[in-house]
Amino acid sequence: MEKTKKAAETPTAAPKRRRNPVATRKAILDSARLAFTRYGYDRASVRAISENAGVTAMLVKHYFGSKEKLFEEVVEESLSLHGILRSETEKPRREAEVMGRDMAEALVASSPSELSPDGTVILLRSVGNDQAAGILRDNAKGYLESAAEALDGDNPDIRVALCVALISGYKLMRQVVALPALVNADQEEIIRLLAPLFAKLAGTEPE
Repeated sequence: MEKTKKAAETPTAAPKRRRNPVATRKAILDSARLAFTRYGYDRASVRAISENAGVTAMLVKHYFGSKEKLFEEVVEESLSLHGILRSETEKPRREAEVMGRDMAEALVASSPSELSPDGTVILLRSVGNDQAAGILRDNAKGYLESAAEALDGDNPDIRVALCVALISGYKLMRQVVALPALVNADQEEIIRLLAPLFAKLAGTEPE
């Protein structure tokens, strides 16, 4: 009787949960995107990425092979999202002034003073590493080409590259450097000043 009672009081081991590969992969990518945004390629560690994702470093390597491959996948995924340039160039053609203001509004809205996961900021924080710069350059090529195809007028490839430079420069100075003139400025005033620049680069004036 006593043996039966003790057996009943002994807790049984909980059944092991089966890991969901899709959810695990997403958790690792989300953690990596945040780490690369905040620290860049060199300073983001696989150990920190795995801890924030709730997995082991071995599991990160199992899914992605290496930090370089993980970075490459984060970059590919970030560029596949409809960012400012792609979203605006894929819309129906509008007057240059309208398109310029839409792009300026989208840029200001997507550039908070704090660092949120952002493909452009990943680029800015990682270009000092040759491997990371190569990955970014290779992936950006296709992105820029597709955006240039959507523009009318002369030299669309140069104009798209300049749009990217304007977007990256603004994000660098507001989100990474936190330049007070941009962080504390009235957003509507920034939009007013940026709009004609985007209109000139991405828009096409009616003949």
